[in-house]
Amino acid sequence: QVQLVESGGGLVQAGGSLRLSCAASGRAFSTYAMGWFRQAPGKEREFVSGINWMGASTYSADSVKGRFTITRDNAKNTVFLQMNSLNAEDTAVYYCAARKFSATMSERDYDYWGQGTQVTVSS
Repeated sequence: QVQLVESGGGLVQAGGSLRLSCAASGRAFSTYAMGWFRQAPGKEREFVSGINWMGASTYSADSVKGRFTITRDNAKNTVFLQMNSLNAEDTAVYYCAARKFSATMSERDYDYWGQGTQVTVSS
């Protein structure tokens, strides 16, 4: 069992930055791939970024490539999402999720979810 708690969301102006954190409790965090997803009002939840269990491979949606960076610190059981050059289209609730070993882009593949953190970008 893995419990996930996101933090770091908030209100930021367009062009600004935020860093989201996802703290995991439970066993063997380092064996889990982690993903970030987001859901904007009236839209389906979508994949943002993922990182494999060792952190050697990362994946990002085209909409955030070059702006968002996912990293992890296995010693601290935490995964991060650094978000730069934010725009209004990034406004959403951001969720972290966990599954064994390899990250995927499909939310159906993930077994554990946090409750989300709100990111609002003002234009």
